[in-house]
Amino acid sequence: MASSEIEVVSDAQNLQGSKALNGGANEINIVDVFTASAYGDFDKLRKFVEQDGCSLSKPDGNGYHPLQWAALNNFPDIAQYIIEHGGDVNATDNARQTALHWAAVRGSVSVADVLLQNGARVEAADVNGYRAVHVAAQYGQTTFLNHIIAKYGAEYDVPDGEGRSPLHWAAYKGFADTIRLLLFRDAFPGRQDKTGCTPLHWAALRGNVEACTILVHAGTKHELTVKDNAGFTPAQLAYDKGQRHVASLLSNAQRTSGSFFGGKVCFGRIGNIGYAPILLCVIVLLIVLFINSVLGGPSLTKVTAVVGLWGWIAVSLAISAIIMFYRCSSKDPGYIKKSEGSTNNTDVEDSLLNIELNNSSTWIGNWSQLCPTCKIIRPVRSKHCPTCNRCVEQFDHHCPWISNCVGKRNKWDFFVFVCLGTLTSFIAAVITIQSIRTDLPAKLAEKWIHHVVVEHPGRVVFLVVDAIILIGGGALTIAQTSQIARNITTNELANAARYGYLRGPDGRFRNPYNHGCRKNCTNFLIHGYTDDNEIAWPTLQQATN
Repeated sequence: MASSEIEVVSDAQNLQGSKALNGGANEINIVDVFTASAYGDFDKLRKFVEQDGCSLSKPDGNGYHPLQWAALNNFPDIAQYIIEHGGDVNATDNARQTALHWAAVRGSVSVADVLLQNGARVEAADVNGYRAVHVAAQYGQTTFLNHIIAKYGAEYDVPDGEGRSPLHWAAYKGFADTIRLLLFRDAFPGRQDKTGCTPLHWAALRGNVEACTILVHAGTKHELTVKDNAGFTPAQLAYDKGQRHVASLLSNAQRTSGSFFGGKVCFGRIGNIGYAPILLCVIVLLIVLFINSVLGGPSLTKVTAVVGLWGWIAVSLAISAIIMFYRCSSKDPGYIKKSEGSTNNTDVEDSLLNIELNNSSTWIGNWSQLCPTCKIIRPVRSKHCPTCNRCVEQFDHHCPWISNCVGKRNKWDFFVFVCLGTLTSFIAAVITIQSIRTDLPAKLAEKWIHHVVVEHPGRVVFLVVDAIILIGGGALTIAQTSQIARNITTNELANAARYGYLRGPDGRFRNPYNHGCRKNCTNFLIHGYTDDNEIAWPTLQQATN
């Protein structure tokens, strides 16, 4: 590793703070074309040019042009005026940066349109080899980056002077949305710079957990084992720099590469099939124990007919639970497929991303909707499951006990399964305890524990295992019921801070999908899922932008 830090921007870009561009109107002292351009004072700019004869093609004492200041602060009308009155759209400062470089710092999309439509070179590079795409990645200007890629064909995977692509910079700075966009656009995650570092090395160096997670899920096992010029893999580099969380993540990814890069995990499939077979065996074992040790025990004749009836009801419920277990394990949880009729990823990508860009120059969606692995734009509440390696609509969680995801299409089956399991466990426990109490002689009341263990070992084993299932199933039933009533998923609760659509304008938690307990429950029980289109879209868009 050549160094632990990287110089991100040139001196010209660092001046954005020193110019006090955000000062109040009374504090601004417009004295020349440069300050007029920086503050967007059109009237004074016209006065300086048309009355005082000031030139718009010459730089100031620091080598910066009026067009650069207008670009930095996103004044498209000022930029157009400067170009029309002698300003060179490709003029450079002392670091060979153009106005387009400066526009990329703050993501000035409208100015970029003015510049590029008037002949600006989208691939112009400064002394460091930085192009506009590099600067946009350094500052996390995802919308700007996508705009110049989609509309003007900017090369998104080009290396700078040190061999670092925009993906290197986005990974180093930890801009997750920018990483998603670049990977979605097929940027190469295995590119090594002059120090031998991949984007994953740089993400690991800075301890960017989310960036590392995206790169690992979207990449291959090769990126985990690539060594830099000093002989460090990303995990080793993270350990060396004290980034323990990242080091642990990367080490686990190397050991369990099958779960990150493997295929679909479903009920009945050979390979990594989770715990579903274990749970199935436990359920069958409990049914056999219950029938043989409780319903078939000699004490059953002393139990009332009602209790015996409830015992066989428990068996019937257990069989129903097995059926629902099979359904939620084998059923498609809501895998999102690519658009039909597309022949390659590029067609899908451009047809989706350019719908809004061609008209309004901005995409109003959430960048977290981009899946760099599946190369699709997924619905807002969807998530890519690294175990199944698929995007799941209304993703709730991946349940290893059913060896499948829980999502839009199988959540109803999963909920019924856990409810049946909990109810069955409760009824069976009560019946078992009642049969033991009936069979317990009065004279052995003081030694009942010893008597039960010796005389009814099958019932004891059944009660212990049944109690474990009852506790786990009960907790899961309560949690799922609460979430259904609020129309929120397990994933959203666990990662609420990461999802902008779950925050209101004041920054506090706000679920735009919650229509009240009654409507939420009714929709779920009738349809098996809730309609994500029935929301206050303006509120959601404000939260995601």
